[in-house]
Amino acid sequence: MRKYLPHILIISFVFIAIPITSATGGSITLRSYNKSLSASQVQSLPNVVITASNNYDTFEGYSTINHDYDLKTMTYRQVYVEVVVDNATGLMWMREGSDNYLKWDEAQKWVTRLNQLGYAGYQDWRLPTLEEAASLLEPNKRDGLYIDPVFSRRQDGCWTGDRMGNLTAWHVGFDDGSISFIPSLIGVSSFGRPVRSDSDWLVR
Repeated sequence: MRKYLPHILIISFVFIAIPITSATGGSITLRSYNKSLSASQVQSLPNVVITASNNYDTFEGYSTINHDYDLKTMTYRQVYVEVVVDNATGLMWMREGSDNYLKWDEAQKWVTRLNQLGYAGYQDWRLPTLEEAASLLEPNKRDGLYIDPVFSRRQDGCWTGDRMGNLTAWHVGFDDGSISFIPSLIGVSSFGRPVRSDSDWLVR
């Protein structure tokens, strides 16, 4: 048995070194369904380092995920559009997001309209969860924003689909690296940046 031990160890090492992949093709699976989050839950988000807090409603931080982004060109209504695929999480993001500032409910309706039109060939776009949106936060600014330059620089933040109670929604700011809950029904506006988590893109 002793003479086979090195081979067993080598096989074990190779097995351990192989990354575990999710159903969406990435090695990290982020929550994809919306929920109500308290401030204390946000401070314990997986894959996010919280570096500062301000008045209980705003946090600063960044993602620890080692992203592997691919910029892909898709067809939408006979024109070409760009999406960003993150091979680390299996998520597909709209590269730009909404052209204009939107209230939270307007952002929801806007995404619904994108699905009706089949943006980039898909009808399952949604506002990201806070875990997904916060995963885009970089520890350092690049081109003026805490987000990888593969994304458009126009959108300095984005709504999430997560709420805190009935009147507030969670928001991620790429201009200041913030995570905050914002009253969503009193006229505050930001951008929408839809995401989808289907593995269908792997065969494209």
